[in-house]
Amino acid sequence: MTKHITGLHHVTAISGPPQANVDFFTKLMDQRLVKKTVNFDDPGTYHLYYGNRTAEPGTILTFFPFVGARPGVPGSGMASAYGYSVGESVFTDWLDEVRAKGGTVSDPAERFGQSVATVTDPDGATVELVAEPGDHGPAEGGFHSTTLWLHDLGPTQRLLVDHMGYEEAGHESAGGTERLRLKAPGDARGTVVDLYRADGAPRGQQGAGSIHHVAFRAKDDADQLDWRDRMIAAGMQVTPVIDRQYFNAIYFREPGGVLFEIATDPPGFTRDEPLERLGEALKLPEKYEPIRDRIEAALPRIEA
Repeated sequence: MTKHITGLHHVTAISGPPQANVDFFTKLMDQRLVKKTVNFDDPGTYHLYYGNRTAEPGTILTFFPFVGARPGVPGSGMASAYGYSVGESVFTDWLDEVRAKGGTVSDPAERFGQSVATVTDPDGATVELVAEPGDHGPAEGGFHSTTLWLHDLGPTQRLLVDHMGYEEAGHESAGGTERLRLKAPGDARGTVVDLYRADGAPRGQQGAGSIHHVAFRAKDDADQLDWRDRMIAAGMQVTPVIDRQYFNAIYFREPGGVLFEIATDPPGFTRDEPLERLGEALKLPEKYEPIRDRIEAALPRIEA
């Protein structure tokens, strides 16, 4: 059997001020704030992680919240959406509950035979909700999919199918747009990647409300190194392994311009605080502990 990616590990996006982001994802989207740390390259900016109650890979959405960030420009060359799985038996009730809390929710539409609705976050980005069998909300359901907006689907399709083990699972087109669905074998969370194209679409620009990168799962360090070798053999320019405290990471840009990461499942988010206290304290990499007071003074105060 051809080796394949298991599914999504996490998705990282960019937002505006952090408090609005925290309120939306914890209060409207029922996510748990599982880690409050900083951007390792810019410790004056938070890095906020949301997920299910046990912070499992496949449920993790992270944000770099930049106060005063300019809005992103949707377009090709970037990941344009992520979708959560919501149980069919609670789907309508869950949408009604978000509306009752003041959320902006679209009417459901059909995509590949599934009901899909969107919720608008504080930065104008759309959070997709995809109906699947069950009675789970989006936090426990975790990711269903991510969408990559591309100028040309072919090169990215070949990378995902020929080198990352995805299989074609459907194709839809209408009104100058097309969507190709790819799916990784198995029943892990976040196995679906949709490739989307629109006639005449501009090149996307990152900013508040846009996705920074998409991360796929590696079961451990050895698996990640094997994926690194495979991606180099496929012609990708791959970084060395980078320690991200809660996982190790490698990065590369796929042929359509989207930044991909492959992240290890271990060591996980309980390496520096117990499960029941996740997300309560500001956690810093060891290199920044000597300047903790300065970092805490610079960061905006947030309440979860």
